[in-house]
Amino acid sequence: MFDKRRIITIANQKGGVGKTTTAINLATALAAIGQRVLIVDLDPQGNASTGLGIDRRNRKISSYDILVGEASVGGAAVETAVPNLSIVPSTMDLLGFEMEISQASDRAFRLKKALVSEGAEKFDYILLDCPPSFNLLTMNAMAAADSVLVPLQCEFFALEGLSQLLETVDQVRRTVNPKLDIQGIVLTMFDARNNLAQQVVNDVRTYLGEKVYQTLIPRNVRVSEAPSYGKPAILYDLKCAGSQAYLQLASEVIQRERMRKVAA
Repeated sequence: MFDKRRIITIANQKGGVGKTTTAINLATALAAIGQRVLIVDLDPQGNASTGLGIDRRNRKISSYDILVGEASVGGAAVETAVPNLSIVPSTMDLLGFEMEISQASDRAFRLKKALVSEGAEKFDYILLDCPPSFNLLTMNAMAAADSVLVPLQCEFFALEGLSQLLETVDQVRRTVNPKLDIQGIVLTMFDARNNLAQQVVNDVRTYLGEKVYQTLIPRNVRVSEAPSYGKPAILYDLKCAGSQAYLQLASEVIQRERMRKVAA
């Protein structure tokens, strides 16, 4: 229905790889260049919501409500302090979602249905921030998405976890979403002083080639501090290395979208 927008799932079944940080700061960078962006927080921990300054007491309507059909995207989306950026916040109610609808025939497509509800049409990009596991919430995200963006930490076990995730994407493509594609691999927490980190970068680029973004997201104290202030790093400290890297990443994402449209 809304063919001009892009729905991107940000996923990695491994925790601590910078997934939510990437969702928040990529969304902020896209919003800063004039794109209308929505984050849907699908993690019961609600870190994306907290990182954008949405107090738990103000999460009256959440992603759980849109998944069970009790609210539209327009009714659930909350504007953030970032112009052009809204979020459908998360609550702990999501913990019961899988059990509640496990027998429903449309259990993998609840989010896809929600993203054509009132209010969803106004966004250029919808970023889906998934929990660090492959469960029904992640399945819903992949079933609804055009593509998957994978944050990958520059560490020893990175390639092993990546292989598992790529197998998951293939499984989703075969079963519920044949159009699902890999948007790109984002290498996070890069430390130039660490020889192992550079080896991981080289290995991933050899393995996946152009699917890997050129931008490397560095380990950065300011990026780590920002969520505790309820701000994206780009607002907290625009000039820090992490913020600059996420701005570069947003430019790459936009460029890839342009190339995709030309190819289509």
